[in-house]
Amino acid sequence: MRPILHLSIPVADLDVARRFYVDVLGCEPGQVAGDGVDVWFHGMQLTLQCRPDEVLADDQQGSRHFGVTLERPALERLLARLEHAPVRWVTPVFTDVTGALRGKTAAKVADPSGNVIELKTYDDPFDALGVPAAVRPTAAS
Repeated sequence: MRPILHLSIPVADLDVARRFYVDVLGCEPGQVAGDGVDVWFHGMQLTLQCRPDEVLADDQQGSRHFGVTLERPALERLLARLEHAPVRWVTPVFTDVTGALRGKTAAKVADPSGNVIELKTYDDPFDALGVPAAVRPTAAS
């Protein structure tokens, strides 16, 4: 079995959060258990937990975020989808053409509870992210 990455985040309203992740971001819905629901965020089990007291205010967010690196066509489709959705853009779409992450295209959006999500792609993600050869996927993976 391949590993499944799991992340649990607090949300203020479970129904609103689930609709955002499923209807806006295109995640597949998962199981419902107690005070949480799962959605599948690009292969990661993302658990949305109804914990309004743990949701940070916008001015407390700082650089805390999670995200995904996608192939360029997948990112372009997702960004096009978001252009027509009610999302709060934290960082508009940009492409780094000069720095160490040359070829990185990224944007950040916030979910209805203020959790920041980075969506990005690289011309060569393995080199840009410094992925060790030992953990890079092979053609057979």
